[in-house]
Amino acid sequence: MTPKAKRTKRRVVIDTSVLVAGISGFREPYRKGRNPSADLLHTWAEEDTLLWLYSEEILAEYKHVLRRLRVRPHVIGAVINLIRERAEKIEVRIHESLSPDPNDDPICQCAETGDADFLVTLNLKDFPQKALTAKVIKPGEIL
Repeated sequence: MTPKAKRTKRRVVIDTSVLVAGISGFREPYRKGRNPSADLLHTWAEEDTLLWLYSEEILAEYKHVLRRLRVRPHVIGAVINLIRERAEKIEVRIHESLSPDPNDDPICQCAETGDADFLVTLNLKDFPQKALTAKVIKPGEIL
């Protein structure tokens, strides 16, 4: 049995696009099925079936994009703190370019170093499946 087969939690790296779309899905009262990204975040927070992988570079990207989108600072802090508490920090060892968009390399590198099962994104073209061992999927596909 391979190490991946023994796991009980699916190891996932969440692209910034999914985080942003998921947070926007919580602006209104949350209703399952309306926003796949919000459903993914809710599943991660409530069901403990997914193990979110992150690196410090990814957290910096999350914060930068959320600030640029004018998300309230206390919301950004709460999100980042929750990720730090409940997710697994990966010390990235791969520093090669894996994405056509250099800004997405930290996501790819974290997925590869962290032996992720899935890389979840809304921008499939930025994450070439042939360059990654993690399966590249959209948020609704993992649930």
